[in-house]
Amino acid sequence: MRPFRLSDGPSVERLAGMREVADTTLMIPHPYPIGGGSLWIADHAAAWARRENLTLAVCAHASPDELIGAINLHMSLTHSHGEIGYWMSVMNWGHGFATEAAKALVGYAFDTVALHRVQARHFTRNVASGRVLQKLGMRREGVHRDAFRRFGRFEDVTVYAVLASEWNGAPEDPRSELPNDR
Repeated sequence: MRPFRLSDGPSVERLAGMREVADTTLMIPHPYPIGGGSLWIADHAAAWARRENLTLAVCAHASPDELIGAINLHMSLTHSHGEIGYWMSVMNWGHGFATEAAKALVGYAFDTVALHRVQARHFTRNVASGRVLQKLGMRREGVHRDAFRRFGRFEDVTVYAVLASEWNGAPEDPRSELPNDR
C-alpha cells in the first residue's frame, strides 16, 4: 500500500470505473468521469490532515507502481471508531489482495491510531466482501434492509465489526507505507 499519486487518476478511472467494480460499491460512479480519478485523489491529503479519512492505493508486491485497488479508513476520533472500505480491480479478485490490505489497515487503526472499533459494510449480495471481513475476525452484527439505493435498486447491507480488545491480527507486510503519526 502507498499514498495515491495524481498520476494514478487514469488508472482509477479505468479500474474502478468497470461496471463490475462500481456495482459492488456505494460511491464509485459508472461510467467514471474523465478527470474524476485525479479529482478524487486530490482530496486525500487534506482528508488525512483533518484525521477524517486515510485512503491508500493497493499495489502489486512486485510492482509498487501498478495500481490494483484502493482501501480507506474513515474515522471518527471523537467516538474512537472507524470504517474500512475497499475495491479491487476485477482481474485481481480472488487473489487475497483485499484481505491483506484490510488486515494491514485494521491493524494500523488499532495499533497506531488507537481506535476502539473498526467496522465495515458490504452489499449482502457481495459475499466475497463478506468473506474478507470474516477473515479479519470481524463479527457479523446484522443486516440493514434496503439501506441504500444503487443503480435503481435497493440494497441490503451487512455490517461487520471488530473491537480493539478482539483484534489479534498484524500487518503481514511491514514494508507497507502507512503513516506513522496519529
